[in-house]
Amino acid sequence: MGTGDSPTPPPSRTTRDKAVAATLVALQLILLLILAFPQPHWTPPPLVRWTGVLLITIGLLTMAATATTLRRGLTPSPLPNAHAELRTTGPYRFVRHPMYTGLLTTALGWTLTTPSLIRAGALLALTALLTTKARWEEIHLTSRFPSYATYADQVPRLIPTLRPRRRNPNDDPT
Repeated sequence: MGTGDSPTPPPSRTTRDKAVAATLVALQLILLLILAFPQPHWTPPPLVRWTGVLLITIGLLTMAATATTLRRGLTPSPLPNAHAELRTTGPYRFVRHPMYTGLLTTALGWTLTTPSLIRAGALLALTALLTTKARWEEIHLTSRFPSYATYADQVPRLIPTLRPRRRNPNDDPT
């Protein structure tokens, strides 16, 4: 778990919560398809293109590390599933939503390697959507895990900082 926090049982989800979660996931999928769909683009300078390739690699590695850390708790929904545990180690030491960070990093890299106005617009919309999704998810994480608020005070949401995180005495040393 990472914090020694005993989760409260998953709360019953309202129809509204399920509808909001499904809408956020559907919008995310649509924006990802727009980003991935072949479209006319211009060829960026080599430095920009290679920066994009580096960002894609970093983003994919971040998402893989996050999926490995979450294991059965991984879900596209912002509602924590029954297997969810509060994670504060691995990529969660640096940001509260490393999957979103990895996804945005990959999307930025893709936009740099194959730039277009449509792709840039989709990237901006995806950034706004994932920020909204993260905030909404945190409401549910706070109600599910009593120590989430303390963790959230110590770790940035999406963008890692150079400032070291204050060590929580309940953290797993790994």
